[in-house]
Amino acid sequence: MIISCPCKKKNFQIDENLIPIEGRNLQCGSCGHVWFFKNEKKNLELKTEIFSNNEIENEEKNQKKVDIDKKDPPNKIISNTDKALVKYDQGPKITLTNLLGYMIVSILSFIALIILLDTFQIQLSSVFPNLELFLYNLYETLKDMSLFTKDLIK
Repeated sequence: MIISCPCKKKNFQIDENLIPIEGRNLQCGSCGHVWFFKNEKKNLELKTEIFSNNEIENEEKNQKKVDIDKKDPPNKIISNTDKALVKYDQGPKITLTNLLGYMIVSILSFIALIILLDTFQIQLSSVFPNLELFLYNLYETLKDMSLFTKDLIK
């Protein structure tokens, strides 16, 4: 079943079995609007199985009178603590933990690249003629960086 948000920005494909006969609160993932949804078609199908046509008409009239007396809108929010069926993920937010994770993965990838280049140095020298010189300079730079950090720590 397709359910549309009252803001008309988003449509959601939701399994009919997830919405009980009484209805439930839904939350739009796009705008965050929370509304009460009741599947009228499902209720009418159940009513036709249980009641005769005259009883359904009488019940609908009585329901309209009750709604008018209560003056409650049909999309009233019952509770803000209800969980929505459809949640919209706004995308990844960069936190300190994510940033550190990205840095660690980048460093490990760089080390793996160096190991691969060093392992296949002879085979890759035909494609990259100055690979041996490049790796030598890279090793010397890494040694200098390690000596620099050791001096900073002392």
